[in-house]
Amino acid sequence: MSQISIENIVERAQAAQSEFEAAGQEDVDELIVGLAWAILEPETNRSLSKQAVLDTGLGDAEDKITKNHRKTLGLLRDLQNAPSVGVIRELPEQGLVEIARPVGVVGAIVPSTNPIATPLNKTLNAVKGRNAIILSPSPKGNAICERVVDLLQEVLRQHGHPENLIQKMPSPVSFKATHELMQQVDLLVVTGAQINVRAAYSSGTPAIGVGAGNVSVIIDETADLPSAARKVVASKTFDNATSCSSENSLVIVDEVYEQAITALQAEGGVLLNPEETQTLRDNLWMKRELNPNLIAKSASEIAAAVGFQRPDMANARMLLVEETGTGYEYPFSGEKLSPVLTLYRAANFDAACRQVREIYDFQGKGHSVGLHSIDESRPMQIGLNLPTCRVIVNQAHCFATGGSFDNGLPFSLSMGCGTWGGNSISENLNYRHYLNIVRIVRPITPAEPSVEDIFGSYWAKHGR
Repeated sequence: MSQISIENIVERAQAAQSEFEAAGQEDVDELIVGLAWAILEPETNRSLSKQAVLDTGLGDAEDKITKNHRKTLGLLRDLQNAPSVGVIRELPEQGLVEIARPVGVVGAIVPSTNPIATPLNKTLNAVKGRNAIILSPSPKGNAICERVVDLLQEVLRQHGHPENLIQKMPSPVSFKATHELMQQVDLLVVTGAQINVRAAYSSGTPAIGVGAGNVSVIIDETADLPSAARKVVASKTFDNATSCSSENSLVIVDEVYEQAITALQAEGGVLLNPEETQTLRDNLWMKRELNPNLIAKSASEIAAAVGFQRPDMANARMLLVEETGTGYEYPFSGEKLSPVLTLYRAANFDAACRQVREIYDFQGKGHSVGLHSIDESRPMQIGLNLPTCRVIVNQAHCFATGGSFDNGLPFSLSMGCGTWGGNSISENLNYRHYLNIVRIVRPITPAEPSVEDIFGSYWAKHGR
């Protein structure tokens, strides 16, 4: 892709954005609903989801249908009454008025693991702020992204808006072309490979990237074990663990370790013996890289591929491996992008927290920690002490982390991991990150303290 070609794409986006910036809130919100329905219409959603699995070889089509629907429906709920045009907040007692303005042209790098839900989520958030967006998919997700953009551009034309408000990089999408795009847009939002996140942050363009997943979940001695097992298995097996929010390690307090394994087995987990664990390790990684032929496959497919013969493998929903170490020499301590779950045994809750810290020192710092417990003090202990931006309590982790109808997080497919994960944000990426906020500042009654107001207590304690 030549430099001039990238320039032309960006120029078209700039022209479209300049025209769309005149749209009012009602027009913006109506367009967002129309864009979302173009993808969520049941037959379209099913067709796109099937193609996504065929093209990428990743995940499960039925689960992608569900993910596309629920994640987008939740996002629309969040956006429904959210102001994003003109005056969005007035604070007369502070003399402040906040005005929402577009950031301009957004460059969005999207992963092959979620080739429909993630680009749609970023597009709706961008358009909510009256921005243009240019999508850069992974090579495996290129064809499905092209279909998505074609459908979205048809809606733009129907509503009388410029079709270049939503574009994708021309085929074939290359690493070099994506990096050229990074230099020329106004904002980068990057989900996926950490090499792209780092490139975005070093591009010179304002960027929002998200950190690596490698979620650890603690099960303590007070947990409702059958409930915890159901939630863990439902989350870990959803879309064959393509989500960065899927559980990768369970750290189980010793007092309930055996009972927890029994509960996981009752939900379809199969515990591997040491020989099987070594066989899986030899096949799941190739020179420290995950085997692309095994990631995002079902547990039974993985078992068959590596030659496991036990009868219970045919119906396995999840493969369980026991581990004690962390780091490159213990690859099961890292992200596996498959329904393979690592089990750690901890003497008590404090030891479980130390184990999570060791895992995150290797991979996953900043993302989130799960906890199954009825002890109300323990979520706070995790939040105050571990390097994590979210503490997910008694929930199926991959459903909860990116927002859910039964928790208060905004719906998102991109989770900021704070400075722990090398990110500029520590919250779920949402529409406000796609806005410039202008503040009108008027004078108010002065609120100037005296020197004694500020220093009096300090002087009384320490002297002058």
